[in-house]
Amino acid sequence: MTPSLCPWRRVAAILIVAAAIVCSVVTPGWAAPSEEALTWSVTPADESGPDDRTVVERELDPGQTVHDHFAVTNLSDRDATFDLSAADGYYTRKGRFDMLPATEESVGAGTWIDLQPEVAVPAGETVVVPYTLTVPENAEPGDHAAGIAASVTSVQSDADGGAAVGVQSRVGFQVMTRVTGQLAPAASLSGVSTVYHTEWNPLRAGTATVDFEVTNEGNTRIIAEGEVTLGGHTAAFPEPGEPTQALLPGESRELSVTVGGVWPLVRASGQVTLTPRATPLDGGAAPVPSSTAELAVWALPWPQLLVLGGLALIVTALAWNRLRSRRRLSAMLDRAREEGRREVARGAQPWAYDS
Repeated sequence: MTPSLCPWRRVAAILIVAAAIVCSVVTPGWAAPSEEALTWSVTPADESGPDDRTVVERELDPGQTVHDHFAVTNLSDRDATFDLSAADGYYTRKGRFDMLPATEESVGAGTWIDLQPEVAVPAGETVVVPYTLTVPENAEPGDHAAGIAASVTSVQSDADGGAAVGVQSRVGFQVMTRVTGQLAPAASLSGVSTVYHTEWNPLRAGTATVDFEVTNEGNTRIIAEGEVTLGGHTAAFPEPGEPTQALLPGESRELSVTVGGVWPLVRASGQVTLTPRATPLDGGAAPVPSSTAELAVWALPWPQLLVLGGLALIVTALAWNRLRSRRRLSAMLDRAREEGRREVARGAQPWAYDS
């Protein structure tokens, strides 16, 4: 019977499970420690051990077969057996590379890779594993992504020893195959929408959020980048420090760009300019035809109108008070003149004396 965990240990177990799930992203590097403190790394290699590659990129003809290797290093202090797998690759919404989970069936480049199902690695040791990559005869020209990973599955139970959940942690690397033939990089823009955010300080400009979708309509991997102009201001995407937005053929990505310094001049207009670039396997960058989409948004100057309205009320009040003062003064003067005329009239009457 499993003993009950104290609260802080229960929280620690939850955090460990979360860390293991995060480790499912397929990138070269180190696996986060599981509850059993098992850590490992997976990298491309040659027959003698890990080499200087972080990803595998090859340009192959349809029907061509190549042999390669990768290395699994057990960084723990105990022996471990790792499950090995290959699957179709894709880029996440954050631009990171990942591969399909074991619950989803691969239909693309993941099926081109043949490797052994598992490998036993002694504590602190590295084992080099061979694999074969075969491009089908009918493979279409262009880029095809897959991933190779080594994984372990741990079973987590609740504090009462009841329901058990299997958590798979995996680490791997990217295998990008470019099939020779006619390459046609292309991308398109769609679904452009804009929302203006009013800055209620009338002395400050507002911001606008521009959302749009980029689709890779070609047959090569592209990097989505460009700029958004609105109300005379420009914002580039991705912004400095943001991840590169890579898209495989057929992939779409929703992007959001914030443009600052947009004054509410009733109607602001501009455009989205997409200037994608292809990524040759030699590490360079090839231009791709750009595309643009017009945009416009209502930017009503409510804060400024409120200020003007307030000023108008103040001016009106001052003018009304001034008019009332003039009327009051005029009335006072009229009364004074009337009193004066009366006094004059009384002084002009003859005096009466008794005889």
